[in-house]
Amino acid sequence: MRLLIMSDTHLPKRAKALPEPLLARVPHADVVLHAGDWVDTATLDLLERLSRRLIGVYGNNDGPGLRARLPEVAYADLGGLRFGVVHETGAAQGRERRCAGRFPDLDVLVFGHSHIPWDTTADTGLRLLNPGSPTDRRRQPYCTYMTATAADGRLTDVELHRLPRK
Repeated sequence: MRLLIMSDTHLPKRAKALPEPLLARVPHADVVLHAGDWVDTATLDLLERLSRRLIGVYGNNDGPGLRARLPEVAYADLGGLRFGVVHETGAAQGRERRCAGRFPDLDVLVFGHSHIPWDTTADTGLRLLNPGSPTDRRRQPYCTYMTATAADGRLTDVELHRLPRK
């Protein structure tokens, strides 16, 4: 199962559109995961149209229109793994321990908010992934998103993709 993972798109405030290299991958992914801060409903509409399956949550910058359509936390079984998606996980210090306590039944937690790519594993085995942002790099050298494969109860081929600088 091919996964495309993104967060913090902030459209149209941080960019006018999703980057073309990211958009080109959407129809080829089995599942697209978005960890919140869409900002506009047009991005949700677009990804719903282009995706085979979309799993998303709302973030702190998402208004009533998005909150009416998206949960705060989403759960899904993908490729034999139990995934969770949430926007915010708090400070980086202690994140693995905190998330493992909050989500004890998950194998993988996708999160956003910081715009900082993250890939760690808690002592419990919970894998934490933050794809960064494809539109607002903030203090990062590049805008980013992730791809991965979930199959037979394993997460493999996790890759952070850098988008060309504008």
